[in-house]
Amino acid sequence: MTERKKIEMCLKDAQHVKKQLLRWGQQFDAFVLLDSSNYREKYSKYDFVCATLPVSEIKLYDEKGAFNELENFRIKANDWIFGYLTYDLKNDVEKLKSSNYDGIKFPVLHFFQPEVVFLLNGNKLEVFYLESTNESKINEILEEVLNTEIDVEVEESRLRIHNRIPKETYVRNVNSLKKHIRRGDIYEANFCQEFFSENAVIDPVSKYFMLNKISTPPFASFYKLDNHFLISASPERFVQKTGTKIISQPIKGTAKRGLTSEEDFKIISDLEKDIKERAENVMIVDLVRNDLSKTAIEGSVEVEELCKVYSFQQVHQMISTVTSTVDKNTSPVEIIRSAFPMGSMTGAPKIRAMQLIETYESTKRGLYSGSVGYFSPSGDFDFNVIIRSILYNADKHYLSFTVGGAITSKSDPEKEFEETMLKADAMFKILKHD
Repeated sequence: MTERKKIEMCLKDAQHVKKQLLRWGQQFDAFVLLDSSNYREKYSKYDFVCATLPVSEIKLYDEKGAFNELENFRIKANDWIFGYLTYDLKNDVEKLKSSNYDGIKFPVLHFFQPEVVFLLNGNKLEVFYLESTNESKINEILEEVLNTEIDVEVEESRLRIHNRIPKETYVRNVNSLKKHIRRGDIYEANFCQEFFSENAVIDPVSKYFMLNKISTPPFASFYKLDNHFLISASPERFVQKTGTKIISQPIKGTAKRGLTSEEDFKIISDLEKDIKERAENVMIVDLVRNDLSKTAIEGSVEVEELCKVYSFQQVHQMISTVTSTVDKNTSPVEIIRSAFPMGSMTGAPKIRAMQLIETYESTKRGLYSGSVGYFSPSGDFDFNVIIRSILYNADKHYLSFTVGGAITSKSDPEKEFEETMLKADAMFKILKHD
């Protein structure tokens, strides 16, 4: 295991330092912040994790063999590594393809071993740095961070945001997917549409602050790779490993927040009883149970929580928790690979649903409905689901966000479209658009 040293600090204002770290990290080619947004949930480990100054990395543009290369990189580093997996790594898991338009052009996979890792719990900040790094350099870094100005004025363009699929096409495609369901090809499909802006100039950091102030999600993330940016307010965990315990928490079922506590209570009650939403959730829970069983010790897969409604600032979400136990020698990368992509973003059966997604969507998903997270030196990991997120290519001045929902036999195309607009609302609010 790669040796690291540690410095501990007690912070007076941890949230201010988080913002300083985010600004400070923009000078580097690779930087990541994983942020709980002060939303504590049962399996939270850290309030936020931040890493930068890559000393080694893996950056891939071809899906084939990507998970094997990631496993080799993880073993060689034998350390903290941080990175992301795009949705299109499905093509490494199954015999599939991704041929739709890609305006963002992220590499299909990127992970890096950082020189410095920041872990925050409460007001205690732990700074882990490589044994080969001089302590004086770390002290200089900390001084730089704590002197970083947060409010930076950046000239931004007025955005014109377009939807890649016109509403009438969206409705027609939903009806086509329902025909596939009636024929028995699939039971459910996660169908998405892209909103995009060309000639876009934004300040990714300020947009991250704004998006997560609106949403306060438990699996938010900011990722910078060269001039590619992920600005994410994700409420969903893909999969976590702690020791030999695996946790997956799929989301299916969304409702808006009420204007009063009484209205909120009624909306929660209605969502809990909604037959369609519960059926969607249960279907994906079954898929996740099957995915986890591929690496689980026999008989260890359990549904810890089924169709529990959790409240966030903008929406209520129906979340289930599925767990399993793995052998201590099971490859961490294989656990992820066997469950990838996450069922909440595909549908069931998974392979046929992904084939139909490729047919009826107009855009390559890329990082959307992929995952960002970390592997720890012990082989533990935690990865989110990249939804409620903005992707930005600063070189091409191309900005994109994608939203979707589960299509079932009971889906009303008009209501499905309305649900995608509800999910897109936070992104529209923070982007200046005509």
